[in-house]
Amino acid sequence: MSELTFADGVLFFPVTAFDAAGRLDLETTRSHVAAGVTAGPGGVFAACGTGEFHALSLAEFTAVVAASIEATAGRVPVIAGAGGPLGHAIGCARAASEAGADGLLLLPPYLVQGPQTGIVRYVEAVLAETDLPVIVYHRGGSTLTAATAEHLLSLPGVAGIKDGVGDIAVAQQIVLAGQRTGRTDLRFFNGLLTAELSQAAYKAIGMPLYSSAVFAMAPDIATAFYRAYRADDADTQRRLLDGFYRPLVALRDETPGFAVSLIKAGLRLAGVPVGSVRAPLVDPTAAQEQRLADILAAGRSLIAA
Repeated sequence: MSELTFADGVLFFPVTAFDAAGRLDLETTRSHVAAGVTAGPGGVFAACGTGEFHALSLAEFTAVVAASIEATAGRVPVIAGAGGPLGHAIGCARAASEAGADGLLLLPPYLVQGPQTGIVRYVEAVLAETDLPVIVYHRGGSTLTAATAEHLLSLPGVAGIKDGVGDIAVAQQIVLAGQRTGRTDLRFFNGLLTAELSQAAYKAIGMPLYSSAVFAMAPDIATAFYRAYRADDADTQRRLLDGFYRPLVALRDETPGFAVSLIKAGLRLAGVPVGSVRAPLVDPTAAQEQRLADILAAGRSLIAA
């Protein structure tokens, strides 16, 4: 099993494009991924949360992952989503491996909330069916204690943990648990919504990597923030956080699911025909799209200054 090594750049979570009838649009998905990779991300996370993993059949998932790998053309690693019902998670793991993915992001199991031993069994069941390195998503039905995290991080197939809970004290314990294993190949990720808002705190506890849904619709803005973050340019970070990310989050928080819906809307505003989101998500209203357009324009004025 190979170590996951990312390039120096934002982690790219592409959307999954649909046509006007709601069917999978592989051509647009492929061109969207290719354009994003050209913008210089550290890696591609295909068919994950921003890619509407929850709304894809296994056949659609397989096609999206294969298209993303083709579009990436080996320039950066491609990590595929997996999760939900155990049988579906295993099917996704097998399909991603056969397609040539470099790793898996294991999302929480479907609906039920098991004990910590059950979460371990869920992860182990997926590990038994794939040789791909697995990043475990600490979120929802897979919320981990430090002890569980330490056990999982001792398993050779587990490559790291992505935090989607937002409890910085628990996240610190997870990093420390990883250090106690003695492994130097582990990766830890800030996976909160609009992670740029919290990344300074996560970097301080040893989680330097973060998801950026914004990169999918505005790679220029997301990359400008990332460069300021890497250079410890506090002034640029502050201006972007206050002038772009803060109003974006305010709009996002108006409607459940807008963390994905707004990204697709931003792409449509840029002329990329990615289509609507699938149920149960909903698209923004015309007024909300206009506000998004204004927020994007404000962000671009900030990075042009």
